[in-house]
Amino acid sequence: MRVPLLDLKAQYETIRSEILPALEEVLESQHFILGPKVGDFEQKVAVYSNCTDAIGVSSGSDALLISLMAEDIGPGDDVITTPYTFFATAGAISRTGATPVFVDIQPDTYNMDPNLIEERITPRTRAIIPVHLYGQCADMWPILDLAGKKGLVVIEDAAQAIGAEYPNETPSRLEICRAGSMGDYGCFSFFPSKNLGGFGDGGMVATNDSDRAERLKILRAHGSKPKYYHKFVGGNFRLDAIQAAVLSVKLRHLDTWTAKRRQNAASYDAAFESSGLVDKGLITLPKAFWKKAIAQNIATENSETRSLSLHDHIYNQYIISTSRRDELRGYLTDRGIGTEIYYPVPLHLQECYLSLGYPPGSFPVSEDAAKRTLALPIYPELTNEQQEYVVDAVCEYFS
Repeated sequence: MRVPLLDLKAQYETIRSEILPALEEVLESQHFILGPKVGDFEQKVAVYSNCTDAIGVSSGSDALLISLMAEDIGPGDDVITTPYTFFATAGAISRTGATPVFVDIQPDTYNMDPNLIEERITPRTRAIIPVHLYGQCADMWPILDLAGKKGLVVIEDAAQAIGAEYPNETPSRLEICRAGSMGDYGCFSFFPSKNLGGFGDGGMVATNDSDRAERLKILRAHGSKPKYYHKFVGGNFRLDAIQAAVLSVKLRHLDTWTAKRRQNAASYDAAFESSGLVDKGLITLPKAFWKKAIAQNIATENSETRSLSLHDHIYNQYIISTSRRDELRGYLTDRGIGTEIYYPVPLHLQECYLSLGYPPGSFPVSEDAAKRTLALPIYPELTNEQQEYVVDAVCEYFS
């Protein structure tokens, strides 16, 4: 049996009859850049993410970049983020001329540790970019509270987390917030491997600030409004209509796909826990950290109680951790099972960032995660037989 890390062909077969007419509409219209298809998709993402506005852009990387540009962040400014993420997070900061400043991650969620941020803030600090890694929200309320006190912009890197939810528990109720809706900007990626992936590059910036939304729209078209009259120096960051058409179709299925990813994760959890590998300390499973917020009924304003469901983790990746990661990966590869290492080198140890002066050991949790973590197949179309094959192979390796 072969089990790929991701099987986009299997997904396409389930929606082919919806995709082809949507593409045909774009081809007949000959309207390929922005336009009604993009506008319609923007509205749908705004509603889905509980935001007032969403601005389609050319990629998730450019979503981060244009958000920084909208705040005039540049040379002489610092932006705080995590060293354990895809390169685009820090790369966008550097492209503005600003300096990325790193803080370490939490060992259970792999997201930025909010307790380490304040000590890194200086008069040069302009913004914080928390990353919702692997499909689980960072611990946002401490970050937002600190940013509010210090006058800092918060840009959520939600590239892997569209639809993920985060609880804000109060004495009277539990408020559910969607990834991308909590900061000043929420940045999404529609790279094909994402939970909501296009047929090429694409991205989105969500916001609840109409002035920021308007500035983003101007910046994505070379800073022009009206056409050929330039208020700012922007860029060519426009989303194309073909991607919007494809993504609009896929958005209709996203919650179903998310439910299947969560089901697959629960199956993995149960199988690995019953195998004894977890109790023996041979592997560590991903933590759906925010489940704790709904483990008990939460009182509402009228003193009644109710149980709330929460997409606390949408599993863009299912990440296990083991000290024998590289040997296990080789074993699985030999048995036709796709895996990936996200990410083998933390950003502070990348060659292009050595000049920042962070020696090995600066961020021990991130460095340990880079040595131990491994992604297993989790895509919605994964069959029970394929998943059992993966679990059996992992157990055989450790036997």
